[in-house]
Amino acid sequence: MAESSGKPSVLFVCVHNAGRSQMAAAWLTHLAGGRVEVRSAGSNPGDAVNPAAVEAMAEVGIDISAETPKVLTVDAVRESDVCVTMGCGDTCPVFPGKRYLDWKLEDPAGRGVAAVRPIRDEIRALVEGLIAEIAPGAAA
Repeated sequence: MAESSGKPSVLFVCVHNAGRSQMAAAWLTHLAGGRVEVRSAGSNPGDAVNPAAVEAMAEVGIDISAETPKVLTVDAVRESDVCVTMGCGDTCPVFPGKRYLDWKLEDPAGRGVAAVRPIRDEIRALVEGLIAEIAPGAAA
């Protein structure tokens, strides 16, 4: 899919696909202005997105309340140019020619919005750096 659209594609992975990977996907979608295909998934998806992550993102004008955790599939990895794991020990199936990154981020699970804000802001900075590499010139 990445080849057909001509856009770089990024897959964010964390175990539950409920906090870090959802915030990262939302930031990339928001900051890249449609220049990057964005996916997120988890090896053991939760039932719902972390309410504190939803609240933290709402504070910066990004609504992720309608998102749902999705299961990680081999196809999602195959169709992505960059696979970003979120420091949670998850592993992606490895395909030649893909770029793999591991962002060491605290887990927001079970924490209030005050604890999630710095994680949200750290993810934004990481996403901005990724955009500068894979889609330079995108709106930031």
